[in-house]
Amino acid sequence: MTHHHTLQRMLRPQSIALVGATERSVWSNSAFENLQRFKYPGALHLVNRSGGTIYGRQALTSLLELRAPIDVALLMVPEAAINGTLRDLQAVGAAGAVILSSGFAEAGSVGRTRQRELLDIAQTTGIRLLGPNCLGFVNFVDSIPLWTIAARRQPDGAAIAIVSQSGATAGQISTFAGQQRIGLTYMVSTGNEADTEIAEVIDYLVDESRTRVIALFVESIRDPNRFAAVARRVQDAGKAIVALKIGASPVTAVAAQAHTGALVGDDRVFSAVCRQLGIVRVDSVEDLVTTADMIAKLGPLSRDGIGLVAMSGGMCEIAADQAASCDAVLPGLSSATETALREVIPAFATPSNPLDITGGAMLEPELLGRALRAMRRDEALGIVACLFDAPLGAEAVTWAEKVIAQIASGFAGTGARGILLSHTVAGVSKEGAAVMTEYGVPYSGSGLHHGLKAVGKLVEWSRMCRTKRVPDAASIDVATPPPQLAGEREALDFLARHGVPAIPAVLAHSEQEAVAAARGFGGPAVLKISSAQIPHKSDVAGVALDLVGDEAVCNAYHHMLGQVATLRPGAVIDGVIVSPMRHGRVELFVGTMRDPQWGPVIAIGLGGVWVEALRDTSLRVLPVVADDVFEMLAELRGSKLLDGFRGSAPVDRTVLAAVVVRIGNCALTLGPELQSLEINPLSVSGTTVEALDALVTWNQSDLKAWR
Repeated sequence: MTHHHTLQRMLRPQSIALVGATERSVWSNSAFENLQRFKYPGALHLVNRSGGTIYGRQALTSLLELRAPIDVALLMVPEAAINGTLRDLQAVGAAGAVILSSGFAEAGSVGRTRQRELLDIAQTTGIRLLGPNCLGFVNFVDSIPLWTIAARRQPDGAAIAIVSQSGATAGQISTFAGQQRIGLTYMVSTGNEADTEIAEVIDYLVDESRTRVIALFVESIRDPNRFAAVARRVQDAGKAIVALKIGASPVTAVAAQAHTGALVGDDRVFSAVCRQLGIVRVDSVEDLVTTADMIAKLGPLSRDGIGLVAMSGGMCEIAADQAASCDAVLPGLSSATETALREVIPAFATPSNPLDITGGAMLEPELLGRALRAMRRDEALGIVACLFDAPLGAEAVTWAEKVIAQIASGFAGTGARGILLSHTVAGVSKEGAAVMTEYGVPYSGSGLHHGLKAVGKLVEWSRMCRTKRVPDAASIDVATPPPQLAGEREALDFLARHGVPAIPAVLAHSEQEAVAAARGFGGPAVLKISSAQIPHKSDVAGVALDLVGDEAVCNAYHHMLGQVATLRPGAVIDGVIVSPMRHGRVELFVGTMRDPQWGPVIAIGLGGVWVEALRDTSLRVLPVVADDVFEMLAELRGSKLLDGFRGSAPVDRTVLAAVVVRIGNCALTLGPELQSLEINPLSVSGTTVEALDALVTWNQSDLKAWR
């Protein structure tokens, strides 16, 4: 550590007390056995109110019997005894307490009250808390396992830390990492996070020199601003966060509430946050470990293209399908690469990506080395993956070593990075790991499915490293007081004053005024009812399109007022808005809302009724910059409509992005009372971008339509 962190005495303690130590507890037994197995170098004290001999040592009956200060205590006492124990810890100068006990925020309103009392005492005494309802931590770097289930030592070269709000899940993550011979530097369970949250643990690990990747299991982010700041610090340090977060379904939200008392935020918003903060998001324990390991082994790539080499045409076909399903790009090879491959592969093989080197490599392993060297020189490729299984036992080493030596030769020198993947998920044997280490070959035993997904995530993270952006929200002034926009026209006029092009409009109060306005526009007209009580006009026949001629305008005007009077008899009608009709353009939806965790968020999708029917939207947290908008547009399933679909003019995405950025800034200008600002549709064609309709809602209006 380069400086003294507030968690340093807790996570690097020179003295520990096990409070509630007893040979009748599996938690106590595991904690003591771990400390013995790791040969914990500091002072260890056992405390049990009954005293006596525990684990062959004399136990203290109280913390107050200690003759020297301790750094951290593991509290394995009932919930009712926790508060008194904290006061004793203060008396003996303790820095921190790891609380195994449950019965706090995860146990409902009574438990939440207990947890608040616990935090009050901790803040009064100055003692830092980890937990409650957590299994502790393991500092593998310094051989300090304050962990209440079995922990194992780690292999050399460890570079990954686990931070998890669930202790049991952290254990499962570490078990899979152990099966893959992937080393860990730290494992920290934060539990209910009464005091120490995951963001603070990550902040500590940024400065831990051996930790290059932080693998997270997350149920809820309790302090989004702090988490975002720490995530940017991780990115600035050239390190990575890989996150497995629950919350994609209502079932997981209920489970998290029962587990730690966490409130799970909108899952799609968190995915947007990850993209903006350079966090790699995965959806399984296998992908969490595999992706973290691959990033730790290879670091950032300079290009996005992925190459793949196998000794089986079938595996190449599986790889191609797998790549398509996880958005991994397997580009075609350059003519120079194809020429180079024809010179080194069998005549019956085809130079392509993926490359089937054929079974000839079994008889002549040198084929692999030559083919890998040729592919790694292709300027479109940032990484080349080769499929081959590490030996599972000593008897298989001799033959496998010949192939691995050639793969190592193919991975040597300049060009794209190289990674060796197993065909299927398999534990990495001691012999297999030793051979890979001897030849310096990066290896993943995660199989093609998880391995190729991890390669795709590595490419994604590398791209985020190259294009990191931090928009400045502080530079956007909130209007004082914010204008309380009520109707469509007020909203469009406000947008226009802030650089968002808006369609011309006249508010008519009679059929004569409506006809005159329509004539003035010189073409087909649109009529829309104007009322603050009618946000969705089409629900009450409050929109009439493509009106040509005075008679059509008059008839639409009278019909609209009659329908609205019948369907919304209590609504206050300001008049009828008359605008020119727009044809032949793509219609988008751009809307902002206030997420309860992350604050203002912006969404883009296809406009009109399609935003509700297709739910094809992309989200980001505000503020955004143009590059964010480019990514959002590319993420839409309907993105091709912007490129000139069936004869329509291609949309100038640079112009469109600038307008979307201004819309987002307008939402921020309106301040925290704004609940949503929606432009639907935003009409686009070529370099023309025009807001045709706008809706502003304040506080708790219903905003679910676009989510």
